[in-house]
Amino acid sequence: METLVRALRQDYPDFSYEEGAIARWSPTTKTIFYVVSSDISAQWALLHELGHALLEHQSYNSDANLLFKEVDAWDKAGSISAYYGLQIPESYIQDCLDTYRDWLAKRSTCPTCHTIGLQRSQHLYNCLSCPTKWNVSHNNLCRPYRLKKTEKAKSLDSIEPGF
Repeated sequence: METLVRALRQDYPDFSYEEGAIARWSPTTKTIFYVVSSDISAQWALLHELGHALLEHQSYNSDANLLFKEVDAWDKAGSISAYYGLQIPESYIQDCLDTYRDWLAKRSTCPTCHTIGLQRSQHLYNCLSCPTKWNVSHNNLCRPYRLKKTEKAKSLDSIEPGF
């Protein structure tokens, strides 16, 4: 990991690289956080986060848009990995993307009738089969909670989105 980080610092000096609890890209500070591990997947994750940085991902405006950005970042990681003597298996990429697909499916499933809903705003879905509306968390790293929309729940629409 140390060799790869050193190479990335030299090849992509516009970004900062810091050890972190999880691999992630911070567009605000232009920092790529990586996990120190002997597991090769930590290097793949680092290249994935570099993909976000190189693609200048700042935010996302819908759950589907987040999934598209994840796909793009993995594509970018795959295209630069060979330069660093790495090959990211397609099965690994698809397993990672499956976590987002599963998250999206859970968030978009109506809590009343269990059919797929339509995202209306960053935090609001409504069912295509029944009149239910529900709010979802702004955090894509947490369990996909769905709060049925009531008068009290309307204030959740004002939560600031994250990336």
